[in-house]
Amino acid sequence: GLVREDLTAEPFFTIDSESTRDMDDALRIEPREAGGWRLTVAIADATAYIEEGHAADLEARTRAFTVYLPGQNVTMLPEQLADDLCSLREGELRPVLACRLDIAADGSLGEYRFFAANVRSQARLAYDRVSDWLEGQGEWAPTEVIAGQLSALQAMSEARAAWRAEHTLVFKDRPDYVFELDAAGNVLDIRIEERRSANRMIEEAMIAANACGADYLATHIGHGIFNVHRAFDPEKVQAAHEFLTARQIDIELEALSELSRYKAFKRVLEAQDDAWLDARLRRFQGFTSMSARPGPHFGLGLAAYATWTSPIRKYGDMVNHRLIKGILKGKQPPAEATLALTEQLTERRRLNRLAERDVKDWLYVRYLTPAAKNQEEFEAEIFGISRGGMRVRLTANGATAFVPAPLMHSDRDKVVIDDKEGRIQIEGVERYKLGDLTRVALIEAREETRSLVARPAT
Repeated sequence: GLVREDLTAEPFFTIDSESTRDMDDALRIEPREAGGWRLTVAIADATAYIEEGHAADLEARTRAFTVYLPGQNVTMLPEQLADDLCSLREGELRPVLACRLDIAADGSLGEYRFFAANVRSQARLAYDRVSDWLEGQGEWAPTEVIAGQLSALQAMSEARAAWRAEHTLVFKDRPDYVFELDAAGNVLDIRIEERRSANRMIEEAMIAANACGADYLATHIGHGIFNVHRAFDPEKVQAAHEFLTARQIDIELEALSELSRYKAFKRVLEAQDDAWLDARLRRFQGFTSMSARPGPHFGLGLAAYATWTSPIRKYGDMVNHRLIKGILKGKQPPAEATLALTEQLTERRRLNRLAERDVKDWLYVRYLTPAAKNQEEFEAEIFGISRGGMRVRLTANGATAFVPAPLMHSDRDKVVIDDKEGRIQIEGVERYKLGDLTRVALIEAREETRSLVARPAT
């Protein structure tokens, strides 16, 4: 059986959005005498409640993920489990799967240990309040025990972020947009959700825990649900290399698919700081897929990455929980089941993303119909150029619109579009290229095709 350590006396805490009910991660952090920190990540033990093959398990497997739609969430687990029994609520005794890991002062990961435990969260905190407090604003303040931990967590996450910036690939933050709906489902507002210090602290803690999870699975059994991310699509890596060579960017072909060498290449790109180049390279980019065997995650600069920190929301994390618990019990779980699952999870994730995009596109059209009637102007980033025109993303709200070529000039023949290069000339002068910021006026919101049409602002 599984032995659970009693951590109920330790001051664990959670940080989530104000509205979150399915709280699946609690933290405990303390400084180490040798420098650096000891972080304990405690994750709700959903599989303690759901046996493999039970009806709730089969349904979770089919759904694969909780889908977060504006105004409505479709949960993977029954709500009573997700929001109550598995949720690490303040003051409630809960079973968890935990990882205690050492992080050096320079942000590098040290030794770690996985174990099962019982915890009782001592504080339910909210991102905005914690961020305000860390920035020295707002009325709210944590208790002394929690305050010390928050300061330590902030220092740890800054060290981790610095280490990742040095050794791995850190993505530029793309903003998240939040839809505020009224009871009838009308959009009241769409605002940028800033990723503030508290959000980044939790993110760094989860990345560290998941890196340990991947190492643990890879070392002990060699399989699990891994997130593999190649920098370039294997089928497009040759084309990417030719593109770079034509730009006088000298790099060996192998360096585009070897993690240790790719980092050096990425540094060269970052030094160029060229939005057009970044946008062009996106065409060749690989995407994240799920794999039953460990493989590199270029986006995080890790040899392997496996998430286990969201078992209430992701079925793959539930599977990894079962595998980790199997190892703890001294069992050797078979790999066959894991292999069959990865394809289904990848496909499910693709379908969920399509559904999310569909709902958002429809809401954007409804929300921006008045703006289109008034031909309102917006700042926008050019992210796609095709023979017919260009696709832009409005920076204020994240909506995408199409600017047809005939609207760029009264004489269509004077508009020359090089869709391969991602550049547009008008009357022989380059006017637009991928990655540029430009101003557009919305002129049409088409509900039946869920699309927005714009023209260049005058």
